[in-house]
Amino acid sequence: MNNMISDPLFIIGVLGIVASVLAWMRSSLQSKEDEPLLVKYLSFISTISGLAILLSIFRNSGDLGIVLLVASILSFLVMLLGYFFKNAEIISSSRGYFIPLFLIFVLRTFLYEPYQIPSGSMEPQLKKGDFLLVNKYAYGLKVNRIGNPNLNRSDPQYGDLVVLIPPHNPVPYIKRLIGKPGDVIRIIDKRIYINGTALDKKFSRTEKVKLNRRFAYSTGEIISREVDAVADFYKEKHGDAEYIIKNIRDQNEQYPQEWTVPNGHYFVMGDNRDNSNDSTKDVGFVPRENFFGRADILFMTWECWTCMPSFQKAGKIH
Repeated sequence: MNNMISDPLFIIGVLGIVASVLAWMRSSLQSKEDEPLLVKYLSFISTISGLAILLSIFRNSGDLGIVLLVASILSFLVMLLGYFFKNAEIISSSRGYFIPLFLIFVLRTFLYEPYQIPSGSMEPQLKKGDFLLVNKYAYGLKVNRIGNPNLNRSDPQYGDLVVLIPPHNPVPYIKRLIGKPGDVIRIIDKRIYINGTALDKKFSRTEKVKLNRRFAYSTGEIISREVDAVADFYKEKHGDAEYIIKNIRDQNEQYPQEWTVPNGHYFVMGDNRDNSNDSTKDVGFVPRENFFGRADILFMTWECWTCMPSFQKAGKIH
């Protein structure tokens, strides 16, 4: 978030929007036929400024909720000024922006936020391209994605599909919650033990799959190539959640590993156990304040820009 606010592109965009609003208000109040140069190009300037803000959000993985809040406040203040100056044009126009902006802010910040899965780390149940609705009030209400809840705080539970911001990367991840503060997590032969007790895990099926592997040559060239592999699927139960996990046979074989989850942190893993960046690798332990919701509903699958969206899997995620 700090990177976005200090981004010159974001600053220029905000200044452009503010200048456009002030120029428009001045023009509406004076009603002069000879418009200043800024007013003549108001639409162009505000459009470019808006695009600059959106580009900065995308580049810095910023939180759109903060921008929606600021835009709602700005449009509300302009509406109040319209009532103060008794200007019908300012009142009507600002109200037309304030109401939808505020409603979108409330829905997205406190109820549900759309999220598209960027990788295959949660296969087989959730795949790359799936669009989810993230329950924003599941763990408490807050405006920013990162931070402790301001109201109605509740903590993630075993087996939850949590959407989080990893400490090392401001991009949202979706993972399965495996360990809570104080838990001792062991993984032996790809089986998970919580405080000495193995999670219930039953064999489901076997499939032949294709894996995308990267190969580095002595010349420094790196190429990607599909390789054949065998995947074993298991039903795993953790807490009240029951789900399917995927293990790649003869891949990611490791010595027994053990972690103790520190206070205020959680341990997460992908259901695609051998192809997931999670607490066993670079994500590490996730602070409580880095959870911003729980994935509850799958509403669409859209794998690529040229693909047709599919609604076959739409429904509540179990």
